[in-house]
Amino acid sequence: MTTSPLDRLRALAAQGGLAEHYGSVARILTELASDGRPADMIRAGTLLKRLDPDRIREHHPGTEVVPLAVTGWSTLDGLIAPLTAEMARHGWVLRPRTSDFAAYRKDLGDTSGPIYTEPFEAVLCVLDAQAVFDRLPGPWTASDVEEAASGFCTEIEELTERFLTEGSGRLVLNTIALPRSLSHQFVDHATRCRVGIHWRELNIRLLRLAARSDRVAVIDMEQLATASGSLSDARMAQYAKARFSDELLAAYAREVTHLIRAFRGRSRKVLVVDLDNTLWDGVLGDDGPERIAAASTLRGEAFGAFQRVVRQLASQGVLLAVCSKNDEDLVNKVLAEHPDMTLRQKDFVKIVADWQPKDANLRVIAEGLNLGLDSFVFVDDSPAECGLVSSSLPQVAVVRLDDEPALHIERLLADGWFTTLRLTDEDRHRGENYRSLAARRDLREAAGSADSYLRELGVTVSVSRGKGFETERLSQLTLRTNQFNLTGERLSAADVTAWREDPEGLVLSVRSADRFGDNGLTGAVFARCRGTTLHVHNMLLSCRVFDRGVETAAMASLLAHARAQGHTAVTGTYRATERNRRFADFYPSLGFVRSGGTETSAEFRHNLEQMPGVPGHIQLSTDLKEPS
Repeated sequence: MTTSPLDRLRALAAQGGLAEHYGSVARILTELASDGRPADMIRAGTLLKRLDPDRIREHHPGTEVVPLAVTGWSTLDGLIAPLTAEMARHGWVLRPRTSDFAAYRKDLGDTSGPIYTEPFEAVLCVLDAQAVFDRLPGPWTASDVEEAASGFCTEIEELTERFLTEGSGRLVLNTIALPRSLSHQFVDHATRCRVGIHWRELNIRLLRLAARSDRVAVIDMEQLATASGSLSDARMAQYAKARFSDELLAAYAREVTHLIRAFRGRSRKVLVVDLDNTLWDGVLGDDGPERIAAASTLRGEAFGAFQRVVRQLASQGVLLAVCSKNDEDLVNKVLAEHPDMTLRQKDFVKIVADWQPKDANLRVIAEGLNLGLDSFVFVDDSPAECGLVSSSLPQVAVVRLDDEPALHIERLLADGWFTTLRLTDEDRHRGENYRSLAARRDLREAAGSADSYLRELGVTVSVSRGKGFETERLSQLTLRTNQFNLTGERLSAADVTAWREDPEGLVLSVRSADRFGDNGLTGAVFARCRGTTLHVHNMLLSCRVFDRGVETAAMASLLAHARAQGHTAVTGTYRATERNRRFADFYPSLGFVRSGGTETSAEFRHNLEQMPGVPGHIQLSTDLKEPS
C-alpha cells in the first residue's frame, strides 16, 4: 500500500526524525505541493515549525537558514506554518520573528527595534483592508475612504523610505484586496464605483514602491486571492483578527518563497519541455504529424495557448529545450512545417529527441549549455517520467502536467520558478546568445585544437568602469552567477550603486564578443582601495564565455591599472561555495600567492612585479579613466 506524502512526513515526525532526515523533507513536500491542496502544506508546516533550525543544521550543516520578520495589521500566526513548509520544500529552514498584532507602524518606524538591529533577509509587512478602514469615522463617505487611503499610502511610503535608508535586507509589501463586505456598505452603485476607484489608486501607489529600489517587492494580493478562491474567513476575521484565509496565506507563502529565490539569485534559467501531450495534442510516433494538433481542434487550442505562454517566457530570457522520446527527424519536421505550431526550431537552444532515459538527456542538455541542473525546470505529462527525474535529479524542478491541457498554463505558472527582480537587455537576448553556442561548438570541432579554435573565434574583451545604466545587469550578475563567482556574494542594485559611488571603490564591467556576435556584459569586478593595496572583493564571469580567456584578460587589465595607479599590491578573496570550486585556483594561476585565510576562505596577494599577459588570441581594450 502506497502511503501519502503527508503520512510519510507524519511518520518521520512520530519517530523524532524530522531534523535528522531533513534532507528528504524537500522531496516529500514537492510531492505534496504538486497535489495542489493548501491544507496539506499547512499541516506539513505545522509539523516542521516545531523544529529548531540549529538542530537541523547539526545534522545538515549546509542547510541554509532564511531569517524573516513578519509584521502587519492583523493576526499573522497562521502564516508561519505554510511559510515553513514552502521554505523546506526548497531545502531551506525558516527562522521567523512574528510581531505583535497591528505592529507594522511601530516595527518599521522604530529604528532601534529588532527589524533594524537584527539581520533579517526580508521583512514581510502584510497589509490588509482593515488597516485603512480603522482610520475611518462612522458613518463614512467615499471621500472619507479617499482621505484614509491616501493617508495610509503616505505613511507606508514614509516607512518604506525609512527602511531603505536605515534598514538592511528586503521589504516585502502587498496590494490590498477590497472586501465586498466593506464596499457594499454603500447602497448605491455610483458610490461603490467611487470607492473602487480610490482603492485602486491606493494599490497603484503601493505597486509603485517596487520601482524605488530592488530592495522593495510588492506582491499583488488581489491576484492571489482570485487564484486561491478565498480572501478571508468572516469568523476568523471577527474573533481572531486573522483577516486572511488559510488558502490565501498558503498562496502568499508560496509567492514569498519564490521572491526569496530571486533575492538569492536562484531563479531558474532553462525550461525543458516534453512534446507529446505537452506541446501538442497526440503522440507523434503513433498518430503521425497530420493527426497531432495545437490549434486546429478544440482540444488542440489549449496546447496552442500553452505554447504561446512558453514563448512568452522565452522572450524574457528563459531558455527553451526539448527532451522527448521521439524520432529527431520527425520532430524537426513538425517544428519546421506543421501549421499549428507557435514554437519553432529557432525558439529552442537544444532539441533532444531520442529513446534514451530523460534524466540522462537532461544531463546532456545541462552539459551542452554549461549550466547546472539546479537551473532547470522540466515539464512532462507522464507521471513515470516526472518520477524518474524527481528521484534521480532532485536539483531539477519538475512540473507534472495531467491529461487536461486547459490546466497546463496554470500548472506551469503555479510556482514562480523564473521570477527575477528586474529584466535586462542581456536577458532578452539570452536565447539568441545560447543558440550561437552550437555554431561555436561546430567551429571548435572543425578547428582541430583549442588554440586554433580560439584564434579563429576572434575574441574581443573590453574592460571599463561600471556605468550607471549597467547597474541592474551588474547586480544581476552577482545574483545569478554561481560558478565563476569567487565569493558567492550577492549585491542588489542599491549595493552596486554604493560601490560605484564610494571614492575608494572600483567597479569594472567586462564585455566580450567574437565572430558569432556580441555576448554583452558578461563579467564584473568589485574592488576597493586599502591604502596602497587594491583589494578584489569579488570577480564574476558568466558561464556563457568560459574557456576563452576572458577572465585572464580582465584580471591582467586590473593588475596593470593598479600598478599604473601606484598601488604596491593587489589582494583578492576566494570563498568556497557549492558551485564555485572549479575556480579555486584562479588567483594562483595568475601569480597570486596565498597570504592567509581558512579551509573555505582564502586570501591571495600579487606584488605587481611579474605581470600576467593577455592571452594572444584576445583583443583587449581598456578604459579605466576616472569619471569626469
